[in-house]
Parts: sequence; structure tokens; C-alpha cells
Amino acid sequence: MNSNLRLWISLLILLSTSLALGAESADNPGEVVLKIGTPNVVKSANLLGDSSFGVFAHLSNPTLMKMDASGRVVGQVADRYEVSDDGKTWTFHIRNNLTWSDGKKFTPEDVKFTIDYLKEKYPQSGWMKEVIEESSLTDDNSVVLKLKKPYSRLNLEFTTYNILPKHIWEKIEKPMEYTNEREVVGFGPFYIARTDLAAGTIYFKKNPHWMGIQPRIDGIEIHMYSNMDVLSLALQKGDVDAYYKYAGTYPYANVKSLEDAGKFDFEEKQNIGLMFLGLNLNKEPMSDLKFRDALSYAINYSEILNLDALGYGEVPNRGFVPPSMANFKETDELSYNVSRAKEILASTGYRDSDGSGFIEGLDGKDIKLVILTRSDYQRITELLKEYLGAAGIDTETEMVDSSTWIKLKDEYGYDLTVTRTTPWGMMMHANWGTGYFDSRRTGEGVLHVLDDPEFLKICDGILSATSDGEMRDYAYQVQDYYAKNLPGIALYWNQVLTPYNKDFTGWSSDPLYGIYNLESFMNVKRAA
Repeated sequence: MNSNLRLWISLLILLSTSLALGAESADNPGEVVLKIGTPNVVKSANLLGDSSFGVFAHLSNPTLMKMDASGRVVGQVADRYEVSDDGKTWTFHIRNNLTWSDGKKFTPEDVKFTIDYLKEKYPQSGWMKEVIEESSLTDDNSVVLKLKKPYSRLNLEFTTYNILPKHIWEKIEKPMEYTNEREVVGFGPFYIARTDLAAGTIYFKKNPHWMGIQPRIDGIEIHMYSNMDVLSLALQKGDVDAYYKYAGTYPYANVKSLEDAGKFDFEEKQNIGLMFLGLNLNKEPMSDLKFRDALSYAINYSEILNLDALGYGEVPNRGFVPPSMANFKETDELSYNVSRAKEILASTGYRDSDGSGFIEGLDGKDIKLVILTRSDYQRITELLKEYLGAAGIDTETEMVDSSTWIKLKDEYGYDLTVTRTTPWGMMMHANWGTGYFDSRRTGEGVLHVLDDPEFLKICDGILSATSDGEMRDYAYQVQDYYAKNLPGIALYWNQVLTPYNKDFTGWSSDPLYGIYNLESFMNVKRAA
């Protein structure tokens, strides 16, 4: 073999090796950088104002509490916590081995400052003013919160708020206007070194002052894609090593191509969030329980599951809450029976008296329900329109963008709506999906259509519960209430699939944030 041929072979081997080790840092050869592809596009590098940026920052500025793989709320920045017998005093014992990435010591004062700051300056923390009376520090590295009333969900609430460095944020008067594409000072094992929104990338580096067990990787990059097809191609090409979508799954239609590639495994979890049909209970005939019952029999749940989720899930129960949630109660399964739907409608007075093929209301006037929906749910909406039409219920579709959906939803400008819950949404407020229905709640995704005193009493009971036994009893009451009254109809319970390249192992997932948690990024490593 001549020398030129040997040289070309050597170069080809070197090139193929460098491609196989594409996760190594281009700036620092030998360093392993994990690249995550996501459709959660950050629009503004605002830690409080952009929800996606806030989620990604959990790695840099961890939360006080976390949810473990089994769904239990446990300490994270807090080593442990205690609650008084009356549920009104919470003591969080803060870890003493944390340091900010700029070298300053992390202290309980940072935690107290964050809570006080958010309480006063962050609109989405308005609940704190209603619940927290005062915060204080103790000599044993603890933060004490005295509440105006018992609030059993306090530990869960603190799984969502990033802890802020007091020495930086005390100078920021208007946090909702503050953006920062440079270093975000953090105290986790990694910190955000910079954000390049033009390139759609967030760069994490190791915290040089981290005193815990060292991560197995040297850095992380979050690559954002507004086009799912481009993101799927980036996975297959090896441009990114894993996929992540907050409160969502990898598209089921794209799973097979990754499986066929043979380079990917999937982290699979039953979703706490779900797809559901929302009902405007303030309008007739949705306010009629008999009509809602008939509606539930008109829907072909198995077909929706197979067509929209490609079978990755199961037909839901009338109790709405999925089995992945704590204190799940087995209620009757929702069933498809058009004859039964027509029978209930006719027996209640909803009849097609003019032979049009569609029923009239109890007042004798034609019923034509408006289904408010968004483009993401077009297929499900078309199926629902078909199913309801077969049962004699006439509908028309109003397809809108997200901001218009929120506006019309809040104005109750619809009859039915196709929407979804997120894991956090299912656990917010009084847990078990109550935050979506309680008329006293506000928020972008909630319907706030239920003011039944029976339901509100259950919610208030959950919020003031002080024992696990009480919580279980109330959880069962909520699910029985849903099963009987159908304020919303679950369409399917699905699985969350998160693909990752087999070149990396050690992933773990929790019900709230999926694979995007400290345990994952502390343990993930290049496969041997």
C-alpha cells in the first residue's frame, strides 16, 4: 500500500471517528457536551416572563422542592421540610453546600428573598399574597413560612420556582421586562453560560463551584426547533442526542423512523396530562347533566386513541384523573354507544322533530354547538364533529390561534372546546385537575366553569387537609364527582415517549418535568 493511500485511509478513519463523537465540544476537544433538541422555543431570555426559559433554567437555578420518579414531592434545595400540626407553619431546612457560579455562597437568605420577591413582583405568584403571612430565617439554616391559612399544596408549588441570587436580583425592579442572554448566575451542577436566541441555542457549562458529586458530562446545549420535521431529522442525523418537550411526547407518527434507525431508545411514562373535551357549563344545553351524559356516549374513544395517539395510551374513565396520579380511583370507563346517546337525548326532550337529522333544544329551537379549537387539535375536532353529528348533535368549528382561544375561553364565547392538561396543570390548585374547572381560578389554560358548592367544598377541603388520609379521601371524592357530573370529558390517556441516542445512558424521568431534571443530568453519560 503506497503512502498516499495510507494517508487518505487515516484521514477517513479520523473523520468518521470525529463524526461518531459529535457530542464532543468543538471548542474543547475531549469534553462531552450533551445536545438536547426541543420544540419548546424560547422567545425571550426572561427568567420569569418566558415559561420555556424558566423550565430550562431549573438546571441552573434549581427549585426548592422536586418531584421524584414515583411522583412524591421531596426536598431539592431544601434538604428536608416540616409542617406544623395545624398546617400553617412550614420549615424548610436548606442545604449548606451550595455556591453560586460567580463564587458567592448560597444561603437561606437567597430562598427567603426569592419567595418575598416573587410574592411582590411576579404576577403569577399572586397566590402567595393570599397564603403566606410572613417569611423568616432561623439560626439552623432554615426558612420558615407562616401561612394565613393551611395550604397543603405549598410543597408542590415550590417545585416550579427557580431560586434567584439575591445579590443580583435585588437590583432588578421590573423582572417581567428584564432579559439576559449572557451568563445566568446559578448554583446547580450546571449554569447557563449564554443564550443565543438568533441561533436558537442555550449553552450550559459546569458550575466551577459545585461541591456535590460531579456530573458525567461536561456541558449541555439546548437546541430549539420551530419545525418538528427538522427536529426529527436532526435526531436521525445525530445533530442532537435526545429530545425533550415540556409536558409533551415525541410525535407518535415519527417514532417508527427512529426505531428503524436502530440508534435510539425511548424513555416511556404514562402521562399525567391528558386530552379532553371542555364544556361551557354556563350555557345550555351543556349545563344539563343528562345532555353531558349523552355527549359522553357519542364519542368513539378507541378510534380517537388509535388515530391521534396511534394507540399509545388507553381509553379513559369517567373520573377524568389518569392512573399515573397519586390516589387514583377506578371509576367506570367511558364507552362509545351512539344508540345509548340518542336514547338519553330523546328521553330528556332533545328530539329531531322536523326531520333535519339534528336535535332541537328543550325550547324547540335548533341546536348548533360551536367547537372552539386550535390547529394542533384539528384532527380530534374533525372526529368529534363527525361523532356528534351521528348522534344528532349539529356543530360548527371555530379554529383560532392560542391568544384568541384564551380570549374567547375567558369570555365563555364557545360551547365546546378541545384542549389538554399538563402534568403541572393536573396538580395545581387542589390537585387532580381541579384547577381547570374551579370558577375561582384564572390562567391561560383553565376553563373556570364550575361553581357548584359541592365541588368548591371538596377543593377547599383538599387545600386545608393536614394528613395523607384526608388527601386520599378527598381525591376519591373529586374523582367520584367527575364521574357523576362530567364537567369535562377525557378523550384519552396517553404515554409520553422521549427518544434518546443509545450513545448516552443513565436517564431518569419524573412525572412533572420528564427527563429534564437534575438526576438525569447528573447521571447521564456516554455509553461504554
